[in-house]
Amino acid sequence: MNLLSIYKVSQPSIEKVPADKEQEVYKRLRNRTFWGACSAYSLYYVCRLALSVVKQPLIDGGVLSASQLGLIGSAMLFVYAIGKFMNGFVADYCNIRRFMATGLLISSLINLLLGGLGYASDIITIPSFALMLMFAILWGANGWAQSMGSPPAVISLSRWFPLKERGTWYSILSSTPYLGEFLTFNLLGMLVTRLGWESCFIISSVIGMIGSAVIIIFVTDTPESRGLRSIQELSDETVTTEDTEKVSILQKKVLLHPGIWVIALSSSFIYITKYALSGWGVLFLQKAKDFSLESATQIIAWSAASGVLGTIAAGWLSDKVFKGDRAKPALLSGFIGMASLAGFLFLDGSYVMNIVFVSLFSLAVGVLYCIVAGLMALDIVPRKATGAALGIVGISSYVAAGIQDVVSGYLIEGYQSIDGSYNFVPVSVFWLVAAFLAFVLPVVNWRRLKK
Repeated sequence: MNLLSIYKVSQPSIEKVPADKEQEVYKRLRNRTFWGACSAYSLYYVCRLALSVVKQPLIDGGVLSASQLGLIGSAMLFVYAIGKFMNGFVADYCNIRRFMATGLLISSLINLLLGGLGYASDIITIPSFALMLMFAILWGANGWAQSMGSPPAVISLSRWFPLKERGTWYSILSSTPYLGEFLTFNLLGMLVTRLGWESCFIISSVIGMIGSAVIIIFVTDTPESRGLRSIQELSDETVTTEDTEKVSILQKKVLLHPGIWVIALSSSFIYITKYALSGWGVLFLQKAKDFSLESATQIIAWSAASGVLGTIAAGWLSDKVFKGDRAKPALLSGFIGMASLAGFLFLDGSYVMNIVFVSLFSLAVGVLYCIVAGLMALDIVPRKATGAALGIVGISSYVAAGIQDVVSGYLIEGYQSIDGSYNFVPVSVFWLVAAFLAFVLPVVNWRRLKK
């Protein structure tokens, strides 16, 4: 058995499940796979967001500057963008259980190395540029490992769930990053103030390894690999000509579909605002509003909690309230998100008021993210090319998020005064313009995209 064969999609089992037990076995394996993938994908985000928690200690300790942190963050996002595009296409052919577990394990090891690098820098003097370079290389490698999480998680929906249920289950899956953010900012934010910034990466590593074990134990690759019929047969779906076409042909169709590129552009602006808050929100609250590190991380953690509600509500709003219309909930959530972001950026507010601002913003962005970057894309592509669609949307989104990190870092540092205070107005305008374009593009173009 060579390395490539280990990651190939599982072959159908010779032994078949008896007809009278088929539905029972199917539902049990489907539920284990879904909740296992959801749990593990939320833990992917703990290994992804550790750097966001420790930015202020790194700046205050003179370890790295804001612009250097922007470059390091962008290294991860740019590599992630390329990785998500390539791994989206590759994952359509892969054993999702092994593929997803490998990515999280590698990400865990990289976080462990970063924590060790921090402890080493306390013992021996490492020049700032060299330290930045090592951080950028390792964090960039983490971006590739992270790109192995989302494609198999979404593909599991296509392999295990009928089309009529996919919107609801996708909404739940889309909420898991916010659970990861909530855990990251609450747990790691508390630990950093007590144990130092290095501990943030060490704890992230341990959590990631637990996530890898969850995938191996609970996730199953395909129904056929466990003696079940295909999902189309299990759910009595009509088999279309696209279901019988080769994956490579369907992927080419998706690649040339103009609608998927409009959705990808819209998703890019969503990710600019989403990553602006998660990546720079803690620093903004400390520098612009004088909150402590612990209070700032708690406020941003609330944004993650409300994002869960937004993504879960997205499928229900779109399917039940708006009867399958994706544009109306996107428009409503876009306006709410932009208004609450403006309040967060330009109004002082108390601890509670800032929680309200970030919670409303993430609730709205959660709905917008799920509908635009997820359901709109899935609505217009074949089931067997789900990974390709996700790859196209992913590379656009994370290139934009990476650009955001660089631009935000330079705008924040570039307008720093002599006394060390920051002028956040320029970067705030940048974030708000992106928030506006995020919902205008899909709403204006949705009817044409469906055709």
